[in-house]
Amino acid sequence: MRHVIALDVGGTAMKAALIALDGTLLYEERRATGRERGPEAVVEAVIGLAEDLSARGRSRFGTAAEAVGVAVPGIVDARRGVAVHSANLGWCDVPLGESLSRRLGGTPVAVGHDVRAGGLAEGRLGAGRGSGRFLFVSLGTGIAGALGIDGGVEAGARGCAGEIGHVVVRPGGPACGCGGRGCLEALASAAAVGRAWAAASGDPSADAADCARAVDAGDEAASAVWRTAVDALADGLVTAVTVLDPGTLIIGGGLAEAGDTLLVPLRAAVAERVTFQKLPAIVPAALGDAAGCQGAGLLARDLLATAAAV
Repeated sequence: MRHVIALDVGGTAMKAALIALDGTLLYEERRATGRERGPEAVVEAVIGLAEDLSARGRSRFGTAAEAVGVAVPGIVDARRGVAVHSANLGWCDVPLGESLSRRLGGTPVAVGHDVRAGGLAEGRLGAGRGSGRFLFVSLGTGIAGALGIDGGVEAGARGCAGEIGHVVVRPGGPACGCGGRGCLEALASAAAVGRAWAAASGDPSADAADCARAVDAGDEAASAVWRTAVDALADGLVTAVTVLDPGTLIIGGGLAEAGDTLLVPLRAAVAERVTFQKLPAIVPAALGDAAGCQGAGLLARDLLATAAAV
């Protein structure tokens, strides 16, 4: 059976799959990234997992994988297959595509950004299917986005399109990991909400999920923390709506697991802020944490389709 390898490399875990060319999931696996052993060890872990999947595919289906798609966090130069910078993995200018291809006997490799890969999957297979133009926003440790256009995702001139998390919504506000202040990510990511609720509750182990539960229970301090994050997120999203005019806003990532506790006030806050702009549908992501791996599979399949069309 003809198939591809899909890899979604996270800061702590890797999700991997063998996927048939028609999209059927044939096999899936998860492994630790091994970040604690250093950046070179992470590269070897990724390659080792790909080699194991390649061997499994040959054994089970009698043929080698025809392409590999790999999604990684940070700044990615997809054209060169290079992970330019990833703080999560400690990578800087890692030629991941070349290294993987060489170790897999010349198998073609597509390298993409994890959130944009997830957005690609949501656009074709999930909540954005049929919408034409959408913005996928992932609210996790950080905040990143993917602009979907007619079945594809816009990477930008330098691979950085969609970085909505670094739109400044509170000038002079909290410090952000990017070096700026008042970025959306510093105020409305799951990590930011967790920090704010830990401080407000006096529980250093509290996180965003705890804050959401406290909001549901009617805790006023939690509600104040939540409103601060929702207001910042609404400001950032209205900026994106004004510039990009998406038909649908897809909200994913860990914070979105709060469901209507997030989406109901967020929809209201965005609606209050729009003037001439057309209000897009604001919907939850459909694929959960499988989106990145499914998107990596789409990158691999698209690579084959492009090669076939040449």
